Amino acid sequence: MNTILSNVNGASMSVGVSRRHWLGRAAGWLGGASLLGLGGCAWLPRTAQVPMPLLRDAAPGRADTLLVMLPGVASRPESFVQEGLVADLRRQGLAADVVMADAHLGYFLDRSVLRRLQADVIVPARARGYRQIWLVGISLGGFGALGYATRHGADIDGVVALAPYLGPDALLREIQRAGGVQAWQAGARPPAGDELEREIWRWLAAPPADAPPVWLGYGREDRLGLGHRLMAAALAPERVLEVAGGHDWAPWRQLWRQWLAQGALPAVPSA
Repeated sequence: MNTILSNVNGASMSVGVSRRHWLGRAAGWLGGASLLGLGGCAWLPRTAQVPMPLLRDAAPGRADTLLVMLPGVASRPESFVQEGLVADLRRQGLAADVVMADAHLGYFLDRSVLRRLQADVIVPARARGYRQIWLVGISLGGFGALGYATRHGADIDGVVALAPYLGPDALLREIQRAGGVQAWQAGARPPAGDELEREIWRWLAAPPADAPPVWLGYGREDRLGLGHRLMAAALAPERVLEVAGGHDWAPWRQLWRQWLAQGALPAVPSA
């Protein structure tokens, strides 16, 4: 494995700003979500850096496919290495380079996450000659990946969303009461301002013809399960993976291995 760390350790947020203040700001943009439910409380938002720090892992030889991995709210790019997801990719013998983006909560708070992903990751990757670019997001990273597909779908070739955050309970209950996302979309009000979660659901209900394919994976006991089940109903069954488990790395690792086995990525050519 050839892993290169590029400025991943960002500056810490000033402790003079309270956690309650930042949770309030985050909840405002993410529709009132309880961010503690996304992955624990042993963290504080960090300052968004420009450019976004990246952790890289290169496939053997020359790869023309790139996976861009986006961590959850309580994780860092290194988590994809520490939890074995990059090793699983290499064991499968797949010809894909990996960029693990430090797309932490600070980028969501200042609403720059999609802009930075495009400017710091996707556009440079195309310039380097990558023919396929996939986004792989876990939890809050899954929300970011789906948001990017919603607004910039032509830039990418696929999305793997593992246990994604999909909006506040009020929005999910609204979709549930309507009878599912297609019925909800027919009568739902348009998104106001920067309501990315509503944009995502409208996109899932009626994706454009050139929308990238989306895979969803989740644990049956995940505390974000209502959103996952609603999203699963909007996707083709073969693009939905479900295993036992909650909002944690054990089911995410299992889901990742199942997705890798589906053959969406090219194999390293035989010698």
